Amino acid sequence: MPQYDYDLFVIGAGSGGVRAARLASKSGARVGIAEQVQIGGTCVLRGCVPKKLFVYASEFSQNFRDAKGFGWTVDWARFDWPTLRDTVQNEVNRLSGLYTKNLEAAGVAMHDDRAIVVDPHTVRLSRSGRDFTAERILIATGGHTFRPTKTRGQELGITSTDAFTLKELPSKIVIAGGGYIAVEFATVFSGLGVDTTIVYRGERILRGFDHDIRAHVQADLERTGVKIICGSTIDEITALTGDRKLVSLSNSMKIETDQVMWAVGREPNTANMGLEAAGVRLTARGAVAVDEYSRTSVPSIWAVGDVTDRVNLTPVAIREAMAFIETEFMARPTAFDHADVASAVFSRPPVGSVGLTEEQAREKGHKLQIFRSVFRPMKHILANNEQRVLMKMVVDAESDRVLGVHIAGVDSPEQIQLAAIAVKAGLTKAQWDATCAVHPTGAEELVLMGEPVAHDNEAPA
Repeated sequence: MPQYDYDLFVIGAGSGGVRAARLASKSGARVGIAEQVQIGGTCVLRGCVPKKLFVYASEFSQNFRDAKGFGWTVDWARFDWPTLRDTVQNEVNRLSGLYTKNLEAAGVAMHDDRAIVVDPHTVRLSRSGRDFTAERILIATGGHTFRPTKTRGQELGITSTDAFTLKELPSKIVIAGGGYIAVEFATVFSGLGVDTTIVYRGERILRGFDHDIRAHVQADLERTGVKIICGSTIDEITALTGDRKLVSLSNSMKIETDQVMWAVGREPNTANMGLEAAGVRLTARGAVAVDEYSRTSVPSIWAVGDVTDRVNLTPVAIREAMAFIETEFMARPTAFDHADVASAVFSRPPVGSVGLTEEQAREKGHKLQIFRSVFRPMKHILANNEQRVLMKMVVDAESDRVLGVHIAGVDSPEQIQLAAIAVKAGLTKAQWDATCAVHPTGAEELVLMGEPVAHDNEAPA
């Protein structure tokens, strides 16, 4: 039997890679991990964590306005961008340090270098040129922001990664894209006082979410000052005097702005890694093709997280890593079930979603009952805040099973976690209704939606 340097070598120290490395090492395996940038990955360094902190910061402007209805006067409030930027980066670096300490404590050998795959059992560190052999190799390199390289002047724009460390906050920004990253940063920038415009090629933002949620969020963003231009793309960005830029759109509109942000998708980090030469099959989008156990086409190589382009969420990468460890190091074959994974969009209003959308359920042939409620939260009434909550349940009319729950409004990301348990467990609408409400809360509406909406078996317009 060959003698390897490691039992497992992990390429990429993000959420999935770190979890796999720690658990494998704790099981007694000899583990190495390589990271070319900084330990922590997208979520900790340039994704979920700093983004959520920015969202918190952007909410204070509305909170200060709301406070007046409760007797508070806060007209003196002002915002300082460098303070937010720097304190968020300090927190990101603190968390990265904790990840490093946890790997050290678990006995994982760390390599501050880019690793490429030489063959099914060998990796090479780019800077040092050292080769290491491993019985198993795990690819956990995540993804990166995409730039439309064929668009003239695209280099004048930034990506979400750049947005966290801007020297100055722009007075005006154009955001290209309509997915959750675009919508979340539109929420952040507009909440911080930036004149914000979204340019999206589709007919409505947040493609893939339920149509009622998409309409509700778009309407509220527009109500609160975000300009949304759908059915259009950026044709060209031209530099003007100073930091000003001219954005030319495919619909012939032109917009002068201080900053342009690309939020038009992400791509798997697989380029120049030697994967195909080693026999690892990639998908048409460049993701690592894997089976339900995260195995690639090479028996000694696995992949987890965004690099596989399955469900690109941090908790999913962690669960895939845990399933890999259970299968390969604990002799308990485990495949993570990607169905009914809850997700959140930290927009204005925020969104929580789990299970099938109405459109997806109809495409699968379900006869449906749709339950929907729109209301103004108690806290918003005294504040004279017009933001509403939308709650929606997609129910199979024959089995009474709740197929999906979709919420847009205050605390919806917090509420959807518990709703996800019920959807994953396959509970019926009758079981939801049998649960006594907690009053006064917004969440109580989830167990009080008694009557389905009319025309519930017709396709949405």
